[in-house]
Amino acid sequence: DGKTYPAVKITKEAYPRIYRTRNIIEDGSSYFGPFPNVNAIDRYLELIDKTFPLRKCKGPLKKRDNPCLYYHINRCSAPCCGKISREEYAARVEKIKDLLSGNIDGLVIDLTEKMHTAAGSLEFEKASELRDTIQSIYNLSDEQSVMDFSRDSMDYIAYAAHDELCTFCVFKVRGGKLADQDIIRTETYGHEDESVSQFFLRYYEERKPPETIYLLHSLGTDAVSNDAVSNDAGSLDELTAYFRTVYQSAIRTVTPSLDKHYTTAMLATKNCIQDLDRRKALAATVYSLRELKAYLLLPGLPERIEGFDISQLGGKHPVASQVSFYKGKPDKKNYRRFHVKTLGGAIDDYESIREVVSRRYTRVINEKLPVPDLILIDGGKGQLNAAEEILSALGLKIPVIGLAKRLEEIFTWDGRRVVLPETSAALRLLQLVRDEAHRFATDFNKRLRKKDLSVSLLEKVKGLGPVRVRKLLTHYSSLQNIAEDAPESIAAVSGVSIEIANNLVHHIKQNMKM
Repeated sequence: DGKTYPAVKITKEAYPRIYRTRNIIEDGSSYFGPFPNVNAIDRYLELIDKTFPLRKCKGPLKKRDNPCLYYHINRCSAPCCGKISREEYAARVEKIKDLLSGNIDGLVIDLTEKMHTAAGSLEFEKASELRDTIQSIYNLSDEQSVMDFSRDSMDYIAYAAHDELCTFCVFKVRGGKLADQDIIRTETYGHEDESVSQFFLRYYEERKPPETIYLLHSLGTDAVSNDAVSNDAGSLDELTAYFRTVYQSAIRTVTPSLDKHYTTAMLATKNCIQDLDRRKALAATVYSLRELKAYLLLPGLPERIEGFDISQLGGKHPVASQVSFYKGKPDKKNYRRFHVKTLGGAIDDYESIREVVSRRYTRVINEKLPVPDLILIDGGKGQLNAAEEILSALGLKIPVIGLAKRLEEIFTWDGRRVVLPETSAALRLLQLVRDEAHRFATDFNKRLRKKDLSVSLLEKVKGLGPVRVRKLLTHYSSLQNIAEDAPESIAAVSGVSIEIANNLVHHIKQNMKM
């Protein structure tokens, strides 16, 4: 997207500060990065903030009588109040620099010794925190891919392929900044070496290469053919000669060794693989939609599918779910839940389907919402007919099917019975929609039953009426959360006495066997 990536800055001050920045300037500060993965930089800063807290205040350090709030929550060392000496502060900064540079051995040894000391003193909570800190350091070190801030310009080229699909990633470092990333999607040219080499030449036909190009893939011997390069060319040396001829300047093409350049090239490779995985998933989705269109004789690809299911237990809390899938993926912002209102305690799946389909598609018509390409009902002919009856009354001509679990039979809107092969991608997609609708409806029903049970249990406590019960459940969301809180807090939330709050906690623990 053309933006620069963030880095970590440690300021050049008597008591340095540390923060994230995109502005790399020669001001004597120490910079670490850049970080293409913004989440990684946030995890680094969170770890540093917990383990080696520095000052938070901006600008020159001002002497204060009392430390700020950050000191009291262990997020500041408070040099402004003399809570830490300059030497101790400087040592802390050096440990942070070691962490950001990947030099973690000494740091881990130091923290491990402190962990064992804490455990020996029976300070198990402190020992556990130190253990977690050590693990976090290892985790971050494993994914670290920061580069040094030389002023050189360089490209890192990576490649990944699967069958005919091929993705290239180019990291562009300019003036010490990871300034941009190019993702180029293409098809393979046959042999892997030829694909890489042809991309290499075509990419730099359109743009001038930097002084140095890092390429993990070794080029084949028959890949490059140009007047400036012999027919058996393809080595990095010959490409260097080619660039010198074309651009009249020395351009190095380098296979990185196990250093930071290698780590950065591997990150580019990871990006290639992730992009390739997305392309493979998309290709599989398109295939399943095409297969579904062919089997069901649909007029077009069923890009938007909506699925319905009913859930109730003995006529209590009848609910329905409507899930939405777009291009084979759950479209959760368009999921809906329904309280079934017309049954009056009766058990009638067909009437439930009629009510829910009517409510859903009346709203679609009134609000001019997108109309699905296919509707799936969890059930057989009866449920399908109920849905079709409502759609017809609304004047909607939407293909609708019922998927019966027993034999995975599909009943279609035009009276056919279709059984797809077990290995069919189309069947797997329909099962995914059906199972997601079932999960969504069942979860909703369970939640209502749990709430019903909670209300019933709370109302048995003397002094708790419906209003206070509602307050408690709204605030705590579960009986366990109530039981784990202090009676004083419960009393403040609900407006009851401490005695009633104590009785409430005892009642919950007794009934839940906590």
